[in-house]
Amino acid sequence: MIDKKPFQDKIDQLKQEGKYRVFNDILRERGKFPKAIWYGKYAIKEIVNWCSNDYLGMGQNKVVIDAMHTALNQTGAGSGGTRNIGGTSHYHVALEGELASLHSKGGALLYSSAYVANEWTLISLKQIIPDIVYLSDSKNHASLIQGIRHSGAPKKIWAHNDLRDLEDKLAEVAKDGGTPCIVFESVYSMDGDVGPIREICDLAERYGAMTYIDEVHAVGLYGPTGAGYCEHIGEDRVDIVNGTLGKAYGVTGGYIAADAVIIDAVRSVASGFIFTTSLSPVLCAGALASVKYLKDHPELRIQHQERAETLTHMLRDRGMEIHDSACTHIVPVMVRDAFKCKAMSDTLLNDYGIYIQPINYPTVAEGEERLRIAPTPYHTDAMMNDLVDALERVFND
Repeated sequence: MIDKKPFQDKIDQLKQEGKYRVFNDILRERGKFPKAIWYGKYAIKEIVNWCSNDYLGMGQNKVVIDAMHTALNQTGAGSGGTRNIGGTSHYHVALEGELASLHSKGGALLYSSAYVANEWTLISLKQIIPDIVYLSDSKNHASLIQGIRHSGAPKKIWAHNDLRDLEDKLAEVAKDGGTPCIVFESVYSMDGDVGPIREICDLAERYGAMTYIDEVHAVGLYGPTGAGYCEHIGEDRVDIVNGTLGKAYGVTGGYIAADAVIIDAVRSVASGFIFTTSLSPVLCAGALASVKYLKDHPELRIQHQERAETLTHMLRDRGMEIHDSACTHIVPVMVRDAFKCKAMSDTLLNDYGIYIQPINYPTVAEGEERLRIAPTPYHTDAMMNDLVDALERVFND
């Protein structure tokens, strides 16, 4: 029989350090977003969700839901296999074509999630380019870190958004030999800041480097058609774009978009793509409808930005600390104490019906604990007033 003590010891340690994660049981109700039902330990009640990554409420959009119902009735529930063996439906092909067009690339490749897309694309690039050297921003997402680590390729970590440090490390790679690949994000999900995309592309051209960008917190949200921050600033030189269908697009799944030959090579070697059941055609149909809808509805992006800016000003006016580099739709309210952050989150949920998940180590560094707020176009002025009043009270308790 297995010894359970190491498992219990780990749980006890996490609880003692204020790092134990609680998964709140909530039920989203169609047509009521951002409200939901919380199934608490002692009560069941309606709450307002302030931490959803369904940034534009597309998971509730009638066009998306109708497309999924149509596909469900047409194809049934699942895909029926891996992409190579019976699991490539017409919906997969159509969605990949739409994503390639969105990013003005020659092709796109669907994965089960953006995490898997990052991990297995970076692993695969090492198989395709044996002398690749990764240059990774120090605040990159865990999926990028794991992909680089599991690839076995040499890596250099450059200070977050520090172009001088990046260039120094590019010069080192040029001296030592190898094919450099700069890996970074557009919108960083915890601090709400933005990478210097154009300047990174300039350095990549100068040093002959590939560029790989994670746009998961930007696709659907920025740019004239929602293609992300690269489109927002008019930058088209990034080689490989990673995106998600599970945030602004409101469904699930991830992808990369790149030149057709890059996509063909990656799909031929990426085990995380090849040896797994493909996304349900129902999900692909919903994602396809969502991508098309957001291409034609920039007003949702405008409303989203207005809500984030308004809330940020309201919080700062009450003296709350917002991360000093935050400049996007992500509103990080700094707490800087793991136990207090968790206690504040619990009080907001139990006493005020406000759901904000505490963000503690290892998601952020110790001392950088925060409440990460994600306003949407559907959070009203009244909801914002209630939130700010409640936050002020729990901060002062």
